[in-house]
Amino acid sequence: MKNIFVIILLMILTGCATTQVLTNPEKPIVMRNIMQKEFDLLPAPNGKKVSVAVYNFADKTGQRKPSASIAQLSTAVTQGAESFLIKALQDVGQGQWFDVVERVGIENLTKERMIIRQMREAYEGAKAKPLAPMMFAGMIIEGGIVGYDSNTQSGGQGARYFGIGLSEQYRVDQVTVSMRVVSVQTGEILLTTNVTKTIASHSSGGDVFRFLDMGTKALELETGVAVNEPVNYAIRTAIEFAVLELIHSGEKQGFWKFKEKEIEIPKVHDLDKIRG
Repeated sequence: MKNIFVIILLMILTGCATTQVLTNPEKPIVMRNIMQKEFDLLPAPNGKKVSVAVYNFADKTGQRKPSASIAQLSTAVTQGAESFLIKALQDVGQGQWFDVVERVGIENLTKERMIIRQMREAYEGAKAKPLAPMMFAGMIIEGGIVGYDSNTQSGGQGARYFGIGLSEQYRVDQVTVSMRVVSVQTGEILLTTNVTKTIASHSSGGDVFRFLDMGTKALELETGVAVNEPVNYAIRTAIEFAVLELIHSGEKQGFWKFKEKEIEIPKVHDLDKIRG
């Protein structure tokens, strides 16, 4: 009878906290943009695209990956956040806002152009066709990841009755991104913004500990699951939100204007249909 009782309780526990077994390797997926709706709804600029340059978007936190047992040499945040920033600048407003020029790999780009120039001069001589001039930027997007605070909030709850227990825990980290727009002609900082994004982690589980056969045999069972929000996903979301904030701030300060929606005037035959 005791065995049946324990089995029933175990089934209840496994229903509360399930585990997932990966039988087959997952295929790569394209990282989903959580700000895609806001990107698409942003009005187009009332004018030409703005040429911008991104040199780097560095990790300035100095934080190492948190560990309770050993010192980690790996960093807590990505070292390549400029990739997220470049992608956000290309996608915002359905690609109608910015022309992003290559500056992260400017050394490789100039070396390749020099090789092309030398090869043309070697084969074509003085009549060698010159390369087209490189596009220059009117603005530079600067900034970086300036803060990573781990375990800003944590807690949980649990209960145990007759050797059967359930527990639930959560933890919240926080990442801060700073971004500014600099004018190339004057060096003036035109716009700046700071964005904070939380990183949530959650775990739940249950266990059973019972003595069977007059206390001579012990039965111990445990199950649980944990869900951790990816740090890179949080950083990308914070960068995308910062880009939106800079565009809205620039519109309020008069650096650019949103394009007004054109009102379609019904044609004469369309008016006749409306009237009846």
